[in-house]
Parts: sequence; structure tokens; C-alpha cells
Amino acid sequence: MNPFEDLAKILIFMGVIICILGIFLLVGSKIPLLGKLPGDIVIRKGNFTFYFPLATCILLSILLTLILSVIFRR
Repeated sequence: MNPFEDLAKILIFMGVIICILGIFLLVGSKIPLLGKLPGDIVIRKGNFTFYFPLATCILLSILLTLILSVIFRR
């Protein structure tokens, strides 16, 4: 197999992943509870705000793990 074919496949795969991520970012802001779950850490002091979506990160990690395990199952 030509090494350029391998590179082309990798670039196409990365492009698809970037498109999926872009669509998720567009649609993700419209999901009502995403980013406001119990367990998300918000600290406000004066004009400083620290926000760490811990519960949202855990939930997204579990969902992505399940989806990718179904997709890449052999």
C-alpha cells in the first residue's frame, strides 16, 4: 500500500472527527442541562468566576466511551 494512501485516510478521519466536534459544539449549547449539572464546580469571588464542569465531563466521558465501544467493536 502506498504511504500517501495511509496519510490520506488519516487526514480524512481527522476531518470527519473535527466536523463531528463542530456540530456537537453548535448543538451542545442548546442542550438544557449540559454544563449545569449538580457536581459542576462554580466559584465566584468579586469579579472573578471559576467554572469547572466536573459532572458534565464525567457524563460526556461515559457517553463517548459507550458510543466508541459500539462503533469500534470487532
